[in-house]
Amino acid sequence: MRVWAGRSAIALITAAALAACGTQPETGPPPPSASSAAPAGLATAPLHVPAGLDQAPLDEPRQALIPSGWTIEVIARVPKARMAVFAPDGALLVSVPATGQVLTVLPDRHTLLEGLEQPHGLFFAGPTLYVAESNRVDAYDYVDGRAVNRRTVAGGLPDAKSPDLHGAYSHALKSVVVGSDGAVYFSIGSTGNVSAEDRSATPPRATIMRVPPGGGPAALFATGVRNGTGLALAPDGSLWTAVNNRDNVPDPQGRVRQDYVDDHPPESVAKLTPGRELGWPYCNPDGAPPAGFIRDMETNADGSEMDCAVLAPVEQTLGAHSAPLGMSFAELPEPYGPGALVGVHGSWNRQSPQAPEVSFFGWRNGALGAQQTLVGGFQADDGTRWGRPVAAVTGPDGAVYITDDYAGAVYRLAP
Repeated sequence: MRVWAGRSAIALITAAALAACGTQPETGPPPPSASSAAPAGLATAPLHVPAGLDQAPLDEPRQALIPSGWTIEVIARVPKARMAVFAPDGALLVSVPATGQVLTVLPDRHTLLEGLEQPHGLFFAGPTLYVAESNRVDAYDYVDGRAVNRRTVAGGLPDAKSPDLHGAYSHALKSVVVGSDGAVYFSIGSTGNVSAEDRSATPPRATIMRVPPGGGPAALFATGVRNGTGLALAPDGSLWTAVNNRDNVPDPQGRVRQDYVDDHPPESVAKLTPGRELGWPYCNPDGAPPAGFIRDMETNADGSEMDCAVLAPVEQTLGAHSAPLGMSFAELPEPYGPGALVGVHGSWNRQSPQAPEVSFFGWRNGALGAQQTLVGGFQADDGTRWGRPVAAVTGPDGAVYITDDYAGAVYRLAP
């Protein structure tokens, strides 16, 4: 196995926070979350923090829940670290939308790209690096550890600087992958919680878009995708997304009640096919996976906007307000095997906070199994947190590398 070295801290001063969406239900202060036993196969282990990387909140001992016999350590401090990808030469790249940078974190530290507009999604197709900024998707040649020869794949994408949006855009960050068909796929999030006008905007928002192989205008691939930050290719070449669904949803009687909001709607993990409709903001997934759809009583009470019953069920789900972000497919050591890794950011509007974690969904016969916790322990019993994972990717050494924009850290998880 190859183990990376060179772990000095990166000093970045950043500031950014995505606006919370929706009207808040009436409620008192959040009570502590319930204490629970470690999930099967996991054990509490210390987070190893090398000297020089022990700035707050890692300036005191931290414990994580990880697979028994595995270890977890901090390999870098990167404030507001978001998406990650390994380059063909084995370098680990991390996007930092708040500073407009893409950083090379391993094996040595330097700025790969800067001066960008909220760069977020990163993807390699051979030696070509794709970067999704808030307003465009670009491709670069990756040569000798440098990103050169920038060209635009899709431009004029909506973000807070778009004249018609007047500085307000809750889900401006975008993700990108290149499909098995050679087309470029990227996400455009909704501007708000229930902003139905996104569906008729130009270009339409709350979508997954497709640029054909060789270039050309971007076209709709999937609709009703409120915030499909997670975007990944499965082993069979199929395209999947992990979606942040809406907040403060009314119950079937049209009332916004905290006890209902806490558990509705579940977050979606869906296979994307041409023309796939994921319902937002007129239909919400409901129930255990495969989850069918029910009408949104705020936007589609009489069903006239969309017939929710005809929508294909969502293949897998996470708990309401889990906030899945980065998604990737990987082959992990036994007992896991192949599956999807999803960075779960945790809830902001749930009475008993949904805990951050790295989730694993096993892959078998072209389908994803149920959610399992791969890494947890970021949230205390009183609901306070020391970390919030964003993305998890496997490296050339077989380890899992995890970004955390709350702790400002990159972790290495390995057997």
